[in-house]
Amino acid sequence: MLPLFDNSETLVRINPPAVAVDCQPVYASAHNVLAHPLYNRLDCYLRPVAANALALAASLAKEDGLSLRVFDAYRPVEAQYVFWDHTPDPDFVADPRLGSTHGRGIAVDLTLIDEQKMPLPMGTEFDDFTIVAHHDYGDLPDEVIANRHRLRGYMEAAGFIIHAPEWWHYNLPDPNQYPLIHDGDAVPALLRPEMRARADRTMKNF
Repeated sequence: MLPLFDNSETLVRINPPAVAVDCQPVYASAHNVLAHPLYNRLDCYLRPVAANALALAASLAKEDGLSLRVFDAYRPVEAQYVFWDHTPDPDFVADPRLGSTHGRGIAVDLTLIDEQKMPLPMGTEFDDFTIVAHHDYGDLPDEVIANRHRLRGYMEAAGFIIHAPEWWHYNLPDPNQYPLIHDGDAVPALLRPEMRARADRTMKNF
């Protein structure tokens, strides 16, 4: 599959028709674990290298009559501070002082949907912060385990790696080679001034 994007841009939009995925950015709405929007971008973005990998994964899923539904992709550094304040658990939320794969534009949270756009059973909802969400959790129906393995197969074949505690999270390997991407305008209503300053300091350290 030929690359859809070159590296001339920092981030590219991955909503259809650019990439054949169903983008449902849950953190642009109040329908998430925070119960309020985390950012105001209604589109999904990734670095070109990650967008090309996602397009490949989508094409592999399509061969089986399935599609990818994206819940979250690029997440501004500033937004990560808001998320961390709500859930300061490094198993599920990256410490913003260290930087996150979402903040580098190389991570995507997603699931599989069928031809009727219905999500396949995965054992938990997206952002379920329990042990049941772990990739290696085995006390699940065979159908759920098969669906998780199927999603993992598409994503790993495209070059992504897992994040063990979350069946929905995939990112490119060697994340520190990709700089953090700042977008303070995406979350102006949610950030206290000290959060913005902390995010600025983080950017200087990466």
